[in-house]
Amino acid sequence: MQVGIIQGHTRILGKSQGYLGLPVRDIVVDDVVNGPETPAMQTAWLPTPDEIAAIAAGAPIILQILGVNHPPVMVYVGEIPSDG
Repeated sequence: MQVGIIQGHTRILGKSQGYLGLPVRDIVVDDVVNGPETPAMQTAWLPTPDEIAAIAAGAPIILQILGVNHPPVMVYVGEIPSDG
């Protein structure tokens, strides 16, 4: 997967630590556990053509979290980009 630039990103994470840099969009969500206006972050990831073929053939999408504490996460498909 390649890091995408999420529309409306508000900051870049990790660049100062030596990573490529991850554009992040800060949002708030109404969460059933943490309540209304829970802070959250969104990022965009773009699969390569080989990864798209692998996904279509049934390969799973893996989410890797560094460290030993797993924060709540969600993985889903975003909107199809418009041609304009």
